[in-house]
Amino acid sequence: MVTPTSSDPELQNKLDELEAKLAQAREGGGEARTERQHAAGKLTARERVELFVDTGSFVELDAFVVHQCRDFGMEKQQILGDGVITGHGTVDGRLVFVFAQDFTVFGGSLSGAYARKICKVMDLAMKNGAPVVGLNDSGGARIQEGVVSLGGYADIFLKNTLASGVIPQISAIMGPCAGGAVYSPAITDFIAMVEGTSYMFVTGPDVIKTVTHEEVDKESLGGASAHRSKSGVCHFSVPDEATCLALLRELLGFLPSNNVEDPPVRATDDPWDRETPELTDAVPANPNKPYDIRTIIRSVADDGFFLEVHEHYAMNIVVGYVRVDGRPVGIIANQPQHLAGCLDVDSSIKGARFVRFCDAFNIPILTLVDVPGFLPGTQQEWGGIIKHGAKLLYAFAEATVPKITLITRKAYGGAYDVMNSKHIRADVNLAYPHAEIAVMGADGAVNIIHRRALKEADDPEARRAELVAEYRETFANPYKAAELGYIDRVIHPARTRREIALALRMTRGKRDDNPAKKHGNIPL
Repeated sequence: MVTPTSSDPELQNKLDELEAKLAQAREGGGEARTERQHAAGKLTARERVELFVDTGSFVELDAFVVHQCRDFGMEKQQILGDGVITGHGTVDGRLVFVFAQDFTVFGGSLSGAYARKICKVMDLAMKNGAPVVGLNDSGGARIQEGVVSLGGYADIFLKNTLASGVIPQISAIMGPCAGGAVYSPAITDFIAMVEGTSYMFVTGPDVIKTVTHEEVDKESLGGASAHRSKSGVCHFSVPDEATCLALLRELLGFLPSNNVEDPPVRATDDPWDRETPELTDAVPANPNKPYDIRTIIRSVADDGFFLEVHEHYAMNIVVGYVRVDGRPVGIIANQPQHLAGCLDVDSSIKGARFVRFCDAFNIPILTLVDVPGFLPGTQQEWGGIIKHGAKLLYAFAEATVPKITLITRKAYGGAYDVMNSKHIRADVNLAYPHAEIAVMGADGAVNIIHRRALKEADDPEARRAELVAEYRETFANPYKAAELGYIDRVIHPARTRREIALALRMTRGKRDDNPAKKHGNIPL
């Protein structure tokens, strides 16, 4: 783009001054620091923003802001923009607000002015009903500013909290994020981390060594691999920054811009009533044989595409997004390949968080159930499985979006209730013909119900086998529940996509409310 010139020399001087200042702001911390950033395998903040938003769409705000610190010689070190790039652009044509921390300027450390820039774009995002994406790469609080920097963090935390459930908030960790800085991403809805170059922790290895005498490095303590599988802090772990930014764009394509809009619809050539014959034998007849629940998810999804969230954490439950009939749907599914699909502490928390996000942003929920119960053991009981399992129950019961449930095989005990049963306001409950819905499995039930008969039997094992077969035929099927109206339809697996699409179409105009209150008291 050619910049016009003025015939008035005085005015042209002003225009030249503007261009010089813009060029200075674009330089960030300078060429040497930019080279070091590249040498570390990282893009600059500006390069990240330009790669993230639609080409040519970024509008920068507050490019000339500088810090106000006058201590420790900081008045001599003022860089335009002060270490964070803020503004707005579009992603697939939709408005998005973004801030990107610039590690080349004071190590990306946060000052009071820097915090105000972030708060400004968050305010604008709230007023205009658009998502906020934060690209984090910062050494933490700017020590020279003391409590001003700490206050800046708290201002951001408050904005995050007030925006929660109103607009989507997404964080990408593309470098260091330590100390109090971690709590802003932690409040946001999704966190993506870049493998090898990013880390998050409240206290670093040196402090840990001093206090607890543990030896640990940054990567083991707070790298992407640790947070994706051990802590669950990280929702997405990606190999490089370009992949990370592409992932954020993909994720935004499933989400509405705010809590009063519906998710975006994407055209598809995949027929809504496509048959799924591959699912006829997908679920083994043997209730103890594992299978991958993703087989069913991908068969139901438009074009087989499934964006999985928290893939490496609490793998006994699978969550993520698909489109059905062109419309986004949140998936939550027991995974028989891990812990037989049992619910435990981690999977309950993972599932509850996902369900509540979908409910906040008008995304219908499809629940695929194959659950033998809650995982037993002292570790689970002492770890709080009662209260954590209640989180998942609470989330499903509270949700007012369209809720569809398909029982693919087992639905036993309290886990049947928790996994979006008819009793907690599921709208459409489906089951395969070989689904088993009961208080417990046939073997356990027979051992309790027929304890005396088995003791008195001439051949206890043969008698047990007879009683187990009888119990399974009578109770371990979907028809008892269907007789009571707890299951709306028993369906052929080959018609899974069609049945789910019909249920989603039927519930598209659903309206449901919870009692008026300030907020509930979820068992945290």
